Amino acid sequence: MTLNQIILFSLFGLVFVMLISGRLRYDIVAFSALLVAVILGVVPSSEAFAGFGHPATLVVALVLVVSAGLVRSGAVFLITRTLINASRSLGGHIALMGFVGGVLSAFMNNVAALALLMPVDIQTARKAKRAVGLSLMPLSFATILGGMVTLIGTPPNIIIAAIREQELGEPFKMFDFAPVGGVAALAGLLFVSLVGWRLIPQRDAKAKSEGFGDIGQFIAELTVPEGSKYIDQRLQSLYETAEKNDVAILGLLRDGKKRYGTAATTELKAGDALILKAAPEALDEFRTAVQLDFSDATRQDILTTDSDGLTMLECVVSDTARVNGRSAQAVGLAWRQRSVLMGISRQGKQITKQLRKTILRPGDILLILVPQETADDVINWLGCLPLADRGLQVTADHKVWLAIGLFVVAVFAASVGLIYLPIALGFVVIAYVLTGIIPLHQLYSHIEWPVVVLLGSMIPLGAALQSSGGTELIAGALVDLTQGMAPWTILTILMVATMTLSDVLNNTATTIIAAPISIQMAQSLGVNPDPFLMAVAISASAAFLTPIGHKNNTLILGPGGYSFGDYWRLGLPLEILIVTVSIPAILVFWPL
Repeated sequence: MTLNQIILFSLFGLVFVMLISGRLRYDIVAFSALLVAVILGVVPSSEAFAGFGHPATLVVALVLVVSAGLVRSGAVFLITRTLINASRSLGGHIALMGFVGGVLSAFMNNVAALALLMPVDIQTARKAKRAVGLSLMPLSFATILGGMVTLIGTPPNIIIAAIREQELGEPFKMFDFAPVGGVAALAGLLFVSLVGWRLIPQRDAKAKSEGFGDIGQFIAELTVPEGSKYIDQRLQSLYETAEKNDVAILGLLRDGKKRYGTAATTELKAGDALILKAAPEALDEFRTAVQLDFSDATRQDILTTDSDGLTMLECVVSDTARVNGRSAQAVGLAWRQRSVLMGISRQGKQITKQLRKTILRPGDILLILVPQETADDVINWLGCLPLADRGLQVTADHKVWLAIGLFVVAVFAASVGLIYLPIALGFVVIAYVLTGIIPLHQLYSHIEWPVVVLLGSMIPLGAALQSSGGTELIAGALVDLTQGMAPWTILTILMVATMTLSDVLNNTATTIIAAPISIQMAQSLGVNPDPFLMAVAISASAAFLTPIGHKNNTLILGPGGYSFGDYWRLGLPLEILIVTVSIPAILVFWPL
């Protein structure tokens, strides 16, 4: 063993001890290790920051921005309304989301599948008032499992097919992975949805999923627009949708007069204002689901012509505020500031007038819809005290199909090999900015920078281990260890070694190293190489022990509120199960 190999193995060991202990944040540990490796000369200075431009790092950053665009356009709400029920049990929710994620990731890149479903899972957790960490890891694992089924589902399968063509003259076809990958994926999904999720630590109730905790309930108004499909239908036809979105319909406002007791049977007309009680996020979800306007036609036009997006602000009326003792209409909030009073929270007291005509008092909490770029100016102009910014973005629901269309086209093009995935996602991000789906000033705020630093730091360390011959050292030891063993035992050891390597290195690098070795092992035994290639394909994808083994695990690290040492609790039994079911399946479908 060379000095460089000793240094790198020691450094990796120290890094993983520090990461599992959780005493320092993962990005600080990884970046410190990278700097130490450079100082000790095992990572060249010229390659020290190559990981920050690596496709894996870029994909993680781009996927987070694309996910934010899908949320803001209403695509996530669309899926949530048609598929997900927040009242469903946690086990049932995980089973349904896992099935959908598995199917999607079989026919699209599994990173893209998680990008689409992760915001849905977060929204559902918020509505069910549970920590998102309980369901986000099972979803990530499900999308990884689904990618094992087809050629395009995950990069290791594509690499395996290419190496087979290079070494044996013919690549694997689209569904050659399905028999073994399908068995492994099905077994894994059943385990995760029935048992595995119970193994996840439940300390993550403070995970970063918007909307947890006690959120103020506002009395608010939304208007029925011209051409609404609910015109001439009774108000009670909206009750089910309102309940599903955690909104209470209190009554109806028509021609300046409120109707309460008889409102349920009243037929809706254009211009009617619904009187609602809801939290800000629930109010926006309901508005998107029913296609309501923020206010009357004039104020709606003022808002929708804004090009930089809208946001909802929460602020408290003070004694010295401009609106103290006056109404929003009296101070000209709409025409002076292009803003609309969406709701008022008044310590549980009933508000009897139309919102914009209600006289405001000190202590009232206002929910105001404002153009993004003038948010601070509006608060200063009102003289109110802003509450902590909770990022209450307004869904641009009129762009939902544009956002979905751009995403689907990019993923399809990447899946069939027309364009490289990071480039495809980059085009989606640019298109989202140019079309206003994501305001330019919010472009970088959706990226989990500690995760980017983690990946950017670990990739050069992994590359140094490979270039120093450390990975070949592991491979040689594996060949020596399996001398004289039965083929099924060798397959098992190969899968365990490949899984272990994939948990430390990028799964693409692991496949490139392990696939040629597997062919050499099969040829030395005089048996069919295909079972060995299948073993590498499954095990390289089954990286469940760490957040750096697969990009999907890295993506959920921040939003799920996980620590580095949380993954093995669910990941270890899952990897054992994958090996247990895959070996018999390989021997049945790909005989030696």
